[in-house]
Amino acid sequence: MTRRLPRTLRLDPSDTVIFPDAAEPGEWAVPGGFAFWNEAPEALSGKRRQAFRGGFLGLASFGWSTLVEVAEATEAQHAAALAALAQHIRAQHGAPDDAAAEEAAREELGFAESLCDHPPGTVLALSRSIEDGQVRERFRTLHRREQPHSQFTSLPVFAVVETEDEPVEHPDLTSLARRQP
Repeated sequence: MTRRLPRTLRLDPSDTVIFPDAAEPGEWAVPGGFAFWNEAPEALSGKRRQAFRGGFLGLASFGWSTLVEVAEATEAQHAAALAALAQHIRAQHGAPDDAAAEEAAREELGFAESLCDHPPGTVLALSRSIEDGQVRERFRTLHRREQPHSQFTSLPVFAVVETEDEPVEHPDLTSLARRQP
């Protein structure tokens, strides 16, 4: 029997820049909000804040990933993910004993599994915020188009603009950097 779990996905190198540690592509993952339980979200900054706002926690590296995809996991893979997460919760988040760590890991992995009620390959993204003093997680799904997009003049964000040839500027970045205080 197989189960569906989130698996980290990297479409570009941005995760390696925006997070303190980036998960490797293909790791089993959980939302990972528990990693911030002992921190005041409003006090987070920089890369740690980015992980809070939009990161899934990979279960091999315990790094962060912006996107995950729904994937089939065997019982052995599920058990390995559970064991890795329980060990992490015990070692890094102060679970009082192995049984408590396993129970917390089982709950987190179960929640991750509940997000995967979609066909394999469906991409999931998450957004965390503070609303009325509470952490709120929102999840969205991104589905592959049946037909590739071909009308690039109608994309919602970009448009093709015709321009006349303009002179190309070549700023001297070295002199600009020297002017900075």
